[in-house]
Amino acid sequence: MEDVTRPLIVGGVSVAITLIVGWVADQLLRRADARHPETPLWGLLRRCGPPLRAFVCTATLRGSYDKAHLAEDHAVAIGRILTLVLIATAAWLAMRASAAVVESTYSRYAAGARDPARVRRVRTQVTLIQRVVTAVVGVVAGSAILLTLPALRAFGTSMLASAGIVGIVAGIAAQSTLGNMFAGLSIAFGDMVRIGDTVVVDGEWGTVEEITLTFLSVRTWDERRITMPVSYFTSKPFENWSRGGTQKTGTVFLHLDHAAPIEAMREKLHEILRASPAWDGRDWGLAVTDTTPSTIQVRALVTARDGDDAWAVRCEVREQLIGWLREEHPYALPRLATAPAPWLARKDAAHTEVA
Repeated sequence: MEDVTRPLIVGGVSVAITLIVGWVADQLLRRADARHPETPLWGLLRRCGPPLRAFVCTATLRGSYDKAHLAEDHAVAIGRILTLVLIATAAWLAMRASAAVVESTYSRYAAGARDPARVRRVRTQVTLIQRVVTAVVGVVAGSAILLTLPALRAFGTSMLASAGIVGIVAGIAAQSTLGNMFAGLSIAFGDMVRIGDTVVVDGEWGTVEEITLTFLSVRTWDERRITMPVSYFTSKPFENWSRGGTQKTGTVFLHLDHAAPIEAMREKLHEILRASPAWDGRDWGLAVTDTTPSTIQVRALVTARDGDDAWAVRCEVREQLIGWLREEHPYALPRLATAPAPWLARKDAAHTEVA
């Protein structure tokens, strides 16, 4: 009977201690969050409740399981299992806590910052920092788990002698991956491209949606996703429409007849822009930029707050100007001059003489 009672008592005491510690920690964090609502850290740390309870329960069981007076074989096996679970729960808790700290830091900065570009830059940096921390914690936890197993520990010891050769081989094999990782860090802290930036890569226009240590995802205007290695952005030129500010200048080109009413088109363009919510009011203009024997090229210049608004106002200006010309000044649209071919004219004249 004692063989059953002692493990139940040890387990019950561990569960009770876990519940008490978890409740106390949650109440302290709840009060701190209520006293300091401007700091989201305390509220975010409450997400660490499940890993904290799992860690405390495993730690109390690991420290007191020998009091259950189990059989030697069972005690050794249970001790190893609890050690592995303890390492895993500690890594889980560390990942949750680091994520809460990083997210809290970004939230406080974003709430007080006025420059959207700097906010996107910090967001990119903290995202990559969080991924690096998660990777480091995972590697350390995995290594600790392997070192606790005697068979794997002996295998690791035997591999230390050839660590130099293995390192060289691994470095050659992972050259591309390591290059992408360093490129990802360079992008994050070199402010080359940020999450939310509008970019043009390989002729595709889109918005940077995700940046990791190895790849970058761009969401195009038609909701496709282009995934490419981050090393692309450190080795090839690309357009970043959001760097140095989001304001954009757009152009609309029209090919018209030489008789087009340029001054009236300027007035109409200004009228269209004043009614357009996508125009930011900074600048506008209309000028004849080229001419051919049959047409002239007219350029309408508009400005907007960002790339999306620039595209919208360009489409709006193009559509309304062409519609206005078609209704009010149809002669201004390009016309194709035609004339009878010379041999047809001679043939018609011959038929007339015969008749």
